[in-house]
Amino acid sequence: MTAEPRFAMVAGEASGDLLAGLLLQGMRRRWPALAADGIGGARMAAQGFEAHWPSDTLAVRGYVEVLRHYREIVGIRSQLRDRLLRQRPDAFIGVDAPDFNLDLEAALRAERIKTVHFICPSIWAWRADRVEKIRRSADHVLCIFPFEPALLAQHGIAATYVGHPLAGTIPMQPDQAAARASLGLGAQDRVVAILPGSRTSEIQYLAARFFEAAVRMQRAQPAIKFVVPAIPALQPAIESAARAAGLREGLQIVAGQSHTVLAACDVTLIASGTATLEAALFKRPMVIAYNMNWLSWRITRAKQLQPWVGLPNILCRDFVVPELLQDAATPQALAEAVLGWFGAPEKITALQQRFTALHHELLRDTATLATDAIQKVLEG
Repeated sequence: MTAEPRFAMVAGEASGDLLAGLLLQGMRRRWPALAADGIGGARMAAQGFEAHWPSDTLAVRGYVEVLRHYREIVGIRSQLRDRLLRQRPDAFIGVDAPDFNLDLEAALRAERIKTVHFICPSIWAWRADRVEKIRRSADHVLCIFPFEPALLAQHGIAATYVGHPLAGTIPMQPDQAAARASLGLGAQDRVVAILPGSRTSEIQYLAARFFEAAVRMQRAQPAIKFVVPAIPALQPAIESAARAAGLREGLQIVAGQSHTVLAACDVTLIASGTATLEAALFKRPMVIAYNMNWLSWRITRAKQLQPWVGLPNILCRDFVVPELLQDAATPQALAEAVLGWFGAPEKITALQQRFTALHHELLRDTATLATDAIQKVLEG
């Protein structure tokens, strides 16, 4: 291993770019002259990463949706594999995106390129059969939840618990007043954060429902205010969905700033995914919702191993926040579930205590632990 290692990395969608950016920041402290390239986004680029394709190229969820983009995605993977076999980086690090990364890792590992997978696929929640692919693909797995290394060890897979990097970036006690001031919101305002997702398909299936729910909430409580943190590329679609629902007054759509919005809100209506864990770390009550193509939903549901879908509920092993999925995610049901939090201060206090305990459990020096594990892989 040289003092200037070269890494190849792939991160899909916004959440993977965020996690990979935090990982790169820690790696660069160890190896200031490292080089890294592959597939990534703006947060990785800020750490000197060279993206041959943007991370949102892989931002597709659902079986039917993936089929529509299958040829393009497989073509990108083939091109990247051939490039990496020529360049032979010191290690490949796949950040989440298991459907893309595990096959790529298997091909690289077969050619003696070392592979690390960051974020264990959720084999404890669904698709337990994927464990065999992980064993073929990854020299080492960096786990963000404490129970995962023991589970992988049962299958002969080397793994390290590194904590969740978001737990170190989100304050234990978020400053709601400062967040509200930065968004022009008052201390006494009732604020709902609406997060309909970071993928085009999520906006397609969720945004209309979320904004129609907001209209119903506003009829019940006219003073309520809604804030939407939007990925810039998706902002026009989000604005269009809000207009179509008839939501104009009391609505603020901001570019990015999801953490500021979560810190500022009282409650969030949120798409299932990594953002729900961010909301939990901000100690915010939430209503989790999801809707997708009906065939993708049926296939996904059949592979589910636990009764929960949202990460906060999975980690707390209880329905600590409502989940309204597929046909249950009607605008009326979403509105009632969100408004229900405003009348339950004791329930909110209990939830905040559970989320604080979860935050402490996930809080580790992720960058250092992950870099230590990567260095051991490099040293063989």
